[in-house]
Amino acid sequence: MAPQSLPSSRMAPLGMLLGLLMAACFTFCLSHQNLKEFALTNPEKSSTKETERKETKAEEELDAEVLEVFHPTHEWQALQPGQAVPAGSHVRLNLQTGEREAKLQYEDKFRNNLKGKRLDINTNTYTSQDLKSALAKFKEGAEMESSKEDKARQAEVKRLFRPIEELKKDFDELNVVIETDMQIMVRLINKFNSSSSSLEEKIAALFDLEYYVHQMDNAQDLLSFGGLQVVINGLNSTEPLVKEYAAFVLGAAFSSNPKVQVEAIEGGALQKLLVILATEQPLTAKKKVLFALCSLLRHFPYAQRQFLKLGGLQVLRTLVQEKGTEVLAVRVVTLLYDLVTEKMFAEEEAELTQEMSPEKLQQYRQVHLLPGLWEQGWCEITAHLLALPEHDAREKVLQTLGVLLTTCRDRYRQDPQLGRTLASLQAEYQVLASLELQDGEDEGYFQELLGSVNSLLKELR
Repeated sequence: MAPQSLPSSRMAPLGMLLGLLMAACFTFCLSHQNLKEFALTNPEKSSTKETERKETKAEEELDAEVLEVFHPTHEWQALQPGQAVPAGSHVRLNLQTGEREAKLQYEDKFRNNLKGKRLDINTNTYTSQDLKSALAKFKEGAEMESSKEDKARQAEVKRLFRPIEELKKDFDELNVVIETDMQIMVRLINKFNSSSSSLEEKIAALFDLEYYVHQMDNAQDLLSFGGLQVVINGLNSTEPLVKEYAAFVLGAAFSSNPKVQVEAIEGGALQKLLVILATEQPLTAKKKVLFALCSLLRHFPYAQRQFLKLGGLQVLRTLVQEKGTEVLAVRVVTLLYDLVTEKMFAEEEAELTQEMSPEKLQQYRQVHLLPGLWEQGWCEITAHLLALPEHDAREKVLQTLGVLLTTCRDRYRQDPQLGRTLASLQAEYQVLASLELQDGEDEGYFQELLGSVNSLLKELR
């Protein structure tokens, strides 16, 4: 049986419908094939920006939300997203779980951080705005405390000290003038040198001047405006007190001050000092003059040579042989000991270190002190001073006998009185040294004196 065919009136609409469907399919496939080529935006970048917008929005939402306070303990605890960690906590990243963990680092530190700095809320949560306000309060509190401390300190300073303007005003009202040391010394020299000043005023001026010239700079300033020569000329005064206090000022100015020492030698101070020692003067005046002479000669080889040329050893010999001058005798012996050892040390230093200038070494070599002491009979004079009763005086005499031993050995041996004195001192100091040993003193004063006596006796045998 032959198949039946559809009428032509029904076939036309079906063909049109089929053609429309095929056209739609073709258009859809073509558009999807060229989408990446003709697109105006990159899909990957678009997705990244979209993610960032979402995260920003989430952060903004989180910022406005209420944050939970994390309460750390001494054990590690996992931190939840958004939790606030108190200051002083110890935070770490757990590499096994990938979580952040926190605990108390120091209990005391944590408590101290929280003490007195609590938020004005009663809940266990706070927002980011609360954190900002709390930090602002911390800063305000610190500034207020610092401001209070500064004000208290300033008030204390004002209470203890007065402003310089007020002091100047008070001084002006009292007619008080603030002077420098230089101005004071000029005023004192003018007062001493004035013919209208009384003896008491001159002595007072010299007494005050001695206080200032102890300083090396002040002594050189005294030299610079001619005050030193005025004081040196005061040694020619007919008043013993003026001589005494003038020598007192000079001794302080000469001490360890080479520049002033040189000017004093050129100004004739050495001759004037020796004249006072060689003439009849009060003992107090001679003490001050001898002090000035010692200050002028020490560490000044040129002055020592001039001292020998002017007969200084003869002057000192006459001085120590006078009655009632035992105190001066001990000081003279000490001076001689210092001068002898000073020259010895200078020559040894020059040989060992070669730091001393050739000129100064040559000056020391021109000081023939030991031959002068031998010629002037100081070997016997020093030995007889060993009979002084004071232990301190004996100590200085024993030291001087030791440094003069090389020069005076023969004379010491020919002096029977010296041998008897040394034997007597040996017996006396043996008793005193044994008492020191009984008291537990292994290196006592009398043991040292006994050692010096034994050493001399051994050398003189």
